[in-house]
Amino acid sequence: MLPTLRGTARLTAAAALLLAGCAKDATAPTAPVPASLSTASDATAVNGVMMQAFYWDVPQTTSGQTWWQVLGGKATELSAAGITALWLPPAYKGSGVNDVGYGVYDRYDLGEFNQKGTVATHYGTLGQLQSCITALHGKGIQVYEDMVMNHLTSADAQEQFNVGGTNYNVYTSFTYPARANKYSNYQWHYYNFNGTQQAPNNGWYQWNAWDFQPYANGDAYDNLLGSEIRYADVNQVNETIKWGNWMTTTLGLDGYRLDATKHMLTSFVNSWLDNVKGTSGRFAVSEAWFRNLSDLNNYASATGGRTSLFDVPLHYTFQSMSSGNGAWDMRGLQFAGFTEANGPLSVSFVDNHDTDQTGGALYSPVVNFKQLAYAYILTREKGYPCVFYKDYYNYGLGAQLKTLISIRKANAYGAAYEYTSVDDADYYAYSRAGDSSHKGLMLILNDGSGTRTKGITSPFKNATLTDKTGNYSGSITTDANGYGNFPVQARSWSVWVPN
Repeated sequence: MLPTLRGTARLTAAAALLLAGCAKDATAPTAPVPASLSTASDATAVNGVMMQAFYWDVPQTTSGQTWWQVLGGKATELSAAGITALWLPPAYKGSGVNDVGYGVYDRYDLGEFNQKGTVATHYGTLGQLQSCITALHGKGIQVYEDMVMNHLTSADAQEQFNVGGTNYNVYTSFTYPARANKYSNYQWHYYNFNGTQQAPNNGWYQWNAWDFQPYANGDAYDNLLGSEIRYADVNQVNETIKWGNWMTTTLGLDGYRLDATKHMLTSFVNSWLDNVKGTSGRFAVSEAWFRNLSDLNNYASATGGRTSLFDVPLHYTFQSMSSGNGAWDMRGLQFAGFTEANGPLSVSFVDNHDTDQTGGALYSPVVNFKQLAYAYILTREKGYPCVFYKDYYNYGLGAQLKTLISIRKANAYGAAYEYTSVDDADYYAYSRAGDSSHKGLMLILNDGSGTRTKGITSPFKNATLTDKTGNYSGSITTDANGYGNFPVQARSWSVWVPN
């Protein structure tokens, strides 16, 4: 998601409901596709771990390889590390080779046509993308594609028109002459949009009402950036559904990450999910960036369980822990976020491309105690954890994350328990009891400056446990009731596992 300016025109509630009904009844036409790839058999794995496989300033080439080649070359390594799915960046042509995909120009150009001064997208060519996905599928890794459906940018030409007595001369004509109607003959003009954000001051030129009134105290609103697609018109709904099915078949997608959904008509989002994801078993997660948990819960209700949601409130909880740098009360992690409120629909994460982007509207990095945050999401009973590529590789956390993922695979099973009775603002404890095939675990976190040890009644009776992270040496024992003293180093994390 990108920053933008706010618009002013709004729909009445009655008009919004009427237009929402038009979008809801959309059907999905078919489209011709190039050679396609097979999807993996299941959209998620038991105790699976997703990786966001890019960051904001991914280089166009790395050691002479495009990003698709880099990711394809890591398939074996990532599979061995326990990564079960990759979230790929927007794979279609943006405003130029430097566009990271969110400034969408042509959604049917996956690095195949000479448009905007380049054949390849920022990440490579169509052939390289398909080879990457083949390599990932070959190692049992599912592929989720980033679907940006709110807007288009960098039109082919200006259009002059008059609406309501006002003359407009804006860039809203998208005819894709280099693609010459291959895959789709749909062209976009001013009447397909509600308005556009353009130079010289990036202000909004608006000729149709926005598709919905703002809600969540104005946090959700229609116009984000570029030429804002009019989803109150069923024609755009149908075309975007058709494109979604084309992308799914062309790339053999196992799932989707939907960008900026709080800026799109919710009935359209529901219709798109019904007609593209449907009952296929594919996965979907939406970026509905609501910091307030109640707003996120409300959005989950509005989308009717069709899509998982990123746990934005939990991210900000981690940022508070980070900003406190030892002074924050760790009891704030108890039953935290959307993950605890609605685990089956939650994708938990620590950071992503937006929170890590310096100067971006959502810049909010977890700088301190990032490993503690990852230990939290990777051992938790609820939520589908997402690991950030830049944390794993660029920030040097790969070895620690690999260890935590292996612990998740081996031990994060069974009933969970929050130790709310521990009266220590620096010490957090959480257990998984295990099951008939897995031994369970005891997670201990400490943001304080000194080593902490607390007596806890664990699920593990008459047991000897070791810290599987290697952060605390030696072993501990519990009595017949499961009681034992569980230590953790200063500003560190331990996962104690029965031998």
